[in-house]
Amino acid sequence: MSHKRATKRKAFIAAGGVAALGAAALILPNAMASQTESNTPAAKTLAATSASDLASQLEALLGDAFAGAYYDSGEKQLVVNVIDGLEIDGDDNNVIIQARQAGAVVREVGNSLTELEAGARTLKAEATIPGTAWAVDPRTNKIQVTADSTVTGENWDTIESTVKSLGSDMATIKKSAGTFKTFLEGGDAIFGGGARCSAGFNVTNADGTPGFLTAGHCGVAEAEWSEEEGGAPIGTVDAATATFPGTGDFALVKYNDAATQAASTVDLGNGRTLNIDAAGEAAVGLQVFRMGSTTGLADGQVTGLDATVNYPEGTVTGLIQTNVCAEPGDSGGSLFTEDGQAVGLTSGGSGDCTVGGETFFQPVTTALAAVGATIGDGGAGVGEEAVGGAGDAAGVGEEAGGAAGAGEAAGAAGAGAGDAAGVGEEAGAGQEQGIGDQGAGRQEESGAGQGVDDGSEASGR
Repeated sequence: MSHKRATKRKAFIAAGGVAALGAAALILPNAMASQTESNTPAAKTLAATSASDLASQLEALLGDAFAGAYYDSGEKQLVVNVIDGLEIDGDDNNVIIQARQAGAVVREVGNSLTELEAGARTLKAEATIPGTAWAVDPRTNKIQVTADSTVTGENWDTIESTVKSLGSDMATIKKSAGTFKTFLEGGDAIFGGGARCSAGFNVTNADGTPGFLTAGHCGVAEAEWSEEEGGAPIGTVDAATATFPGTGDFALVKYNDAATQAASTVDLGNGRTLNIDAAGEAAVGLQVFRMGSTTGLADGQVTGLDATVNYPEGTVTGLIQTNVCAEPGDSGGSLFTEDGQAVGLTSGGSGDCTVGGETFFQPVTTALAAVGATIGDGGAGVGEEAVGGAGDAAGVGEEAGGAAGAGEAAGAAGAGAGDAAGVGEEAGAGQEQGIGDQGAGRQEESGAGQGVDDGSEASGR
């Protein structure tokens, strides 16, 4: 988001936007009465977001046989786990045939989702220790438990013995060099008291007024938020929606001026923006991008779902786990896909953008449902000027005028990007830096809001 004002008062350029999956619904073909191995259809090549949509459909179709799914980014295929004991290659299993006909790779595994969920409940009951986290990894069909550098002595013995009690075929454990913490400081920076966070996605509230989503630990830390350090408040937290710790990490901030135009875009840095037109569900293996006011743009993959994180402030459940880097001040910032689907809000994690680490995000779809908001309705339309004076949004992978190559410092978000280029076209004479470029934005300097630090490592990236 950009924090500058336009002539007409406009909202932050949100780090992402939300709605239902924009990809066209995938219609499952009718099951064949019989099918042999010889005429089993080949798995389809799918875009990551289409694979996520298909996974949701197959979960409903397979019922109790469904044991998770993930996206194989190398093969560009959806892999669906089914519990063993099914006649996967049999002629009479129409459910499995439908999954294959839909284009998925079907794989037999030993642990059902029910069993994995029971294992997670055991961990919660016996090993809820600050500095630990766990999530289901469908690629291994196990619970991946992580303990940060603070987990030592008796606490390490407890978490290790609990994992061992579940069995090596059910759970594994690894150590993280960093420390799990929230990253309170900022997509576009927002300031509250002595704290700094990032705005996530602009939304339209249930009553038609504008607002934006951010991290819950930011919302419970301060009631009012500003665009500039020490500036006049532009938004007030809806205290009834601020959730942290507990079943999520999200808050709704309502703009104080009901005339604020909340554009459904994400600030990519260097004057570039990306239109956000949908809210998508995360899938393991999905490539995602994060925008924050401290570290700018970074990318990586989703590594786990329904994650539980035991922060020093308390336990948070229902999060997305990734390997995207983040640092203090990135809290609340947007997690999104290259085709403009909002996925998450930055919660916390370990490590930084030098050494990497594990990071966790609040699912946007869950936050929207909880606060009763929608994305983009009533916001600035495509081509309207948004906060910071950025021009029309540049599409993913386009060449934006003046854009720096990966690793170069990005200019202030308010610098203005000029008119949007069509896919593959040049906007001006700038160098190419689509957000899909490897390493784009990792450790970039994000003009707006950078260099401001509240001096603490308390809540939030």
